[in-house]
Amino acid sequence: MVTLDPSHRYFTLINTFDVDPSRADELFHILSRATRNGMRHREGFVSATLHVSPDRHHVTNCAQWRSQSDVDAMMADPEARRHMADAAQVATSFSPVYYEVVETFASTDPA
Repeated sequence: MVTLDPSHRYFTLINTFDVDPSRADELFHILSRATRNGMRHREGFVSATLHVSPDRHHVTNCAQWRSQSDVDAMMADPEARRHMADAAQVATSFSPVYYEVVETFASTDPA
């Protein structure tokens, strides 16, 4: 389970892709493969979670990095850019936005 701590000051990239529902699985697998085989091995990578909306119109990648400079280095890397181009070809549009983790909450339910 991914647990984020605001005191770590992680830099977060949340990228929401709009996609034809018939291609949601294809896009998910592109993002999963890119994360598993490439991104998670990069300097500064902390974690990632992939999400598919119930209506399958959206796939979201939430990735935490140690710093913005680590994200910038990843974005400049030709191999990472190839993964992003593959995802962009399947998506109808996408919206990457940078965030900082400010506060987190956990359930009070011990189960």
